[in-house]
Amino acid sequence: MVMGLLSEGTPLTWEETKKYADHVRYHGVQQFINLHKRLKDRKGDVLKWGDEVEYVLIRLDPTTQTAKVNLKSLEILELLKEYKNKNEFHPYAWSPEYADFMVEGTPATPYGGTLAHVNTVEANMQLRRQVLRSLMDEQMGEIPLTLTSYPRLGCANSSHPSYEPNPSETSVLNSIFIPDEIICSSHPRFRTFTRNIRKRRGEKICINVPIYKDLNTPSPFIEKFSNDFDGESARVAAVDHIYMDATPFGLCNSCLQMTFQCYSIEEARLLYDQLIPLCPIMMALSAACPFFRGFVSDIDCRWYASVASADDRTAEERGLKELNESKHRIYKSRFDSVDSYLSESSERYNDIDLVIDKDVYKRLIDAGIDQSLARHISHLFIRDSVSIFSEHIHQDDSRDSDHFENIQSTNWQTIRFKPPPVNSTIGWRVEFRPMDVQLTDFENAAYVVFLLLITRIILSFKLDFLMPISKVDANLIEGNKRDAVLNGKFYFRKDVRTCSKDCKSKSADEYALMDINTIINGGPLDGEADVPGIIPLINQYLQSVSIDVDTRYTILAYLNLISDRAAGKLKTTARWMRDYVRQHPDYKHDSVITDKINYDLLTLCNEISKGVHHPEGLLHKVSSRTKVDLPSSLKKQVDQENATILKHEMAMRSKFWPELNNDNNVEAN
Repeated sequence: MVMGLLSEGTPLTWEETKKYADHVRYHGVQQFINLHKRLKDRKGDVLKWGDEVEYVLIRLDPTTQTAKVNLKSLEILELLKEYKNKNEFHPYAWSPEYADFMVEGTPATPYGGTLAHVNTVEANMQLRRQVLRSLMDEQMGEIPLTLTSYPRLGCANSSHPSYEPNPSETSVLNSIFIPDEIICSSHPRFRTFTRNIRKRRGEKICINVPIYKDLNTPSPFIEKFSNDFDGESARVAAVDHIYMDATPFGLCNSCLQMTFQCYSIEEARLLYDQLIPLCPIMMALSAACPFFRGFVSDIDCRWYASVASADDRTAEERGLKELNESKHRIYKSRFDSVDSYLSESSERYNDIDLVIDKDVYKRLIDAGIDQSLARHISHLFIRDSVSIFSEHIHQDDSRDSDHFENIQSTNWQTIRFKPPPVNSTIGWRVEFRPMDVQLTDFENAAYVVFLLLITRIILSFKLDFLMPISKVDANLIEGNKRDAVLNGKFYFRKDVRTCSKDCKSKSADEYALMDINTIINGGPLDGEADVPGIIPLINQYLQSVSIDVDTRYTILAYLNLISDRAAGKLKTTARWMRDYVRQHPDYKHDSVITDKINYDLLTLCNEISKGVHHPEGLLHKVSSRTKVDLPSSLKKQVDQENATILKHEMAMRSKFWPELNNDNNVEAN
């Protein structure tokens, strides 16, 4: 969830980092100005796209009937390197993630513009899972799961090996629940920004998630914490809520993300805007996180736990004190929803207070950057850096972009607008971030392909999903609720085909409250014309393009899953998990997930991920026709297209990065 800039070097403490906050901001802005000046006219990049899947390493022990997180990502990543060196065929890449029980897998090279590539996504995910399984000790119960949240994170003895929490200022977390040892040990960035988020905030992280009130759940639900030595946890723990006190409770949750390369900066900004209103819908559709700290919660998604887990705002910035040492009253965590649209034609829908750094804004405007983009960047740059390495303090702003990425990559928003990296042929990109990861490769591929097809219909049909940002924020709150897919009402445009980019006004008549079934599958709106529905529009698009039989079959299988989840015919992962726990013979209807319940649940999740169990109500008993490679009939065509793309990229390199003309390597990620 938190991957981004992974510079090597010696990390600075918060006291040292704070001294360089203005330095990093100033040079980060200059680096963006230089990038924009150089690349704003870049056009012609073809569609490239990819997914990011985060895996949780679990150790199942049938003797003790326990399922613990397995703190061996460093060992697994080393084995993956060795595997890559020994095997010529490895169409995936691996990275460390926030916790020592997590790894992130992506395709080694991005997928291309032909629709046949969508039929290789699931097969690529299957290969990733297979190679992970092959490097783990199955005899010792070691398994990889695509699990959004480990249900008992923060409970005693929930990791292997086991460690005790260290609630003191000398520790990274100062948590009464989680030991420092679970944070990723393979890169210093993770522990550095974790400590600095807490230090900058001036107090411990505070996360309060509403508990699910079952028949025997204490009411009011109030916990007593035996190791709360200073009483801080007791003061901030909310009644009838599950209290958590550290960044891992959010950033250890796994997600499913996608990145799209766009034709130009204009297309990237348009796509960024149009995807913003879809974030709450996709979050609710992918809901897979009903458990926190060994309790059943009353929410379904990871998002707002993650928001609170990375909230480094001071008391002044949160509005709890008058501004004195802080510059701004900041209304959201650095991990939160988008606050403004990017395209100038979308400005009419920017209806919430956007806090900006006025000095940064002026510099950007003076550099010739338009108002909408300048506001976006100057909003990101109200944040301080929370991770600086001593070797990277002084940089050449004409050739480096680490200071820009330092701020950019620690603004963890629902959508991220990504400029081309320095010295690269990669184009302008958009990253989609709100989805929970699913249990199976089929499901994860279905959500990835569904989102890809949404981007195609946006651009092909010139669809307009825009509405006021305030309504998007309201939808995010709604989408986080329990069973939002079944019961939630979301603001959405009545007809996404009605307004073009030339439309200058906005009206409340453009949108209405509707359920997700109507948004996804279409249908009548009370007293008004039918809503067209996203899947019917995708089907219309598919009828207009050339596509092979197997790929069409696979796409329809994926769309059927999404359609039935939206209609309530299939459960979300969150709903299925909650139902499983409530029906477990050991469950006391007290909202508590015991070791035995956790073990049985994760054992079953493993069987589901391997395809040996198909729980009724969660999945169809149908498979795709996914393939590792493209059909032979398309290979020649795609090879020719790739040759054209390579020629185009080299031309781009020659135009925008002439100093790299002697370097024949073309970056693909």
